[in-house]
Amino acid sequence: MTTESNSPVNTNDNYHWKVFWTVGIALFAMVLDFSIVFLALSSIADEFEVTLRAVTWVAISTSLVTSAIMLPLGRVSDITGRKKFHIAGMAFFVVGALLAFSAQSLEMLIAARVVMAIGASMGQAVVFAIIVGTFPDTERGKALGMITTMVAIGAAAGPIIAGPIIQAFEWRAVFLVTMIPTTGGIIAATIVLDDKRIGSVIGQVRAKYDWLGAIFSASALTLIILTISNPFAFDWISFQIIGGFALSIILFALLVWWELRVESPMLNLHFFENSTFAWSTSTRFLAFLGGSAMFFLMPIFVQSFMGYDQRSAGMIMFVGALGMGISSQLSGRFSDKYGFRVFTITGIGILLVMNVMMSFFVSDTPLWIVMPVLFINGVSMGMWMAPNMSATLSTVGRGDYGSMSAFLNLVRNVGSVIGQALATAIIAGVMLSRGAEVQLNELADTTDLAVTDAFLSGWRITFWVLAGFVVLALFAATKTHVFESEDND
Repeated sequence: MTTESNSPVNTNDNYHWKVFWTVGIALFAMVLDFSIVFLALSSIADEFEVTLRAVTWVAISTSLVTSAIMLPLGRVSDITGRKKFHIAGMAFFVVGALLAFSAQSLEMLIAARVVMAIGASMGQAVVFAIIVGTFPDTERGKALGMITTMVAIGAAAGPIIAGPIIQAFEWRAVFLVTMIPTTGGIIAATIVLDDKRIGSVIGQVRAKYDWLGAIFSASALTLIILTISNPFAFDWISFQIIGGFALSIILFALLVWWELRVESPMLNLHFFENSTFAWSTSTRFLAFLGGSAMFFLMPIFVQSFMGYDQRSAGMIMFVGALGMGISSQLSGRFSDKYGFRVFTITGIGILLVMNVMMSFFVSDTPLWIVMPVLFINGVSMGMWMAPNMSATLSTVGRGDYGSMSAFLNLVRNVGSVIGQALATAIIAGVMLSRGAEVQLNELADTTDLAVTDAFLSGWRITFWVLAGFVVLALFAATKTHVFESEDND
């Protein structure tokens, strides 16, 4: 565990706001990149002439790498110092963007995305710790709400920016766009960030690194995601799939066994002895698993199935990010005053309803239905995210914010990537089983009813399955608040 001071934060000079905007630039760029790439998938698939299963690896590979290395990198940030670590991460991100811009094949593009993912992992592993660590505890919800708002701004800007850029130039240009705020973030971080004021613990932590724990966690997360996504189209009852799940369980068990015994673990698993922490973490994982796949699926649905161009798709997707930005700002601020109970449960409850409604979307569903559903879905995501994080952080000391920053982002990314991989596997599996797997750019123009019926069947099954995980998230959220009062007694 770290040994940061728990003394009150000095807010007289507004340094915490300077830090927020400095680090927020990097967070904005990372989310902007993620939302832009989703909108560009159809164009990428068209140029490289690949199918849904293949092109989704442009997005999934990023989440896969981020999930595998984020927790180990969170520990590295405690050893090296948060300022240096944050700047190095943004530098990796810029290099990866240049490589993605020049990629001449799908394989080269995926490799470039891996480099960008390393940088994004470094940034996400430390950004929450820097921001929340500079705000007083009484404004934790406000800080988390602002963080979520930055995420929403990035998500909203992505579709608006990507559509015109892809149409005017090509999909490669979107990677140059992400370099602008990232480069600005590097300059701002160099000037503004001060390790002594952002909670770095250089010289206060043991330099010994938990290499075995890092290997166990990265291997377990990578294997479980690969098994669920099934990129090689193995039969679901094959030796490879069953063996992948079994080995993943073994690796996770070894990780838990080792982390409970090692002197300086990446993550103190004793946090889970606090029931509020355990249930709020479960809520976060399940809600992102059940809710985040929508941001991955809808751009594909709108462009490749409903037939809208990138500009129109960007404006359609914008309304969801707008809803998330509005609700996250309000829920973050009000949760400081009224607690996180009403916001978390209400938000996840609305998310469940939206998943069910989206399962009935078809190619001729009118926009006056699609866009309000996307907006309300965004509202629901923003409503629960910041209060849920506040609930989790309320159970740990300020000295543990470093490891919690990496852990909370890890939970979000793992939930998101498993949700995306599961959604892809279901849709692709249904289409493949019916002999209807086609390139994405062919979906909108196909006259083969077997293809459209197969896609819609996979779409419906996907959202029903995801809705099931949202139900579990709602149950976990309810248990969180049941045990919250007991833990505080």
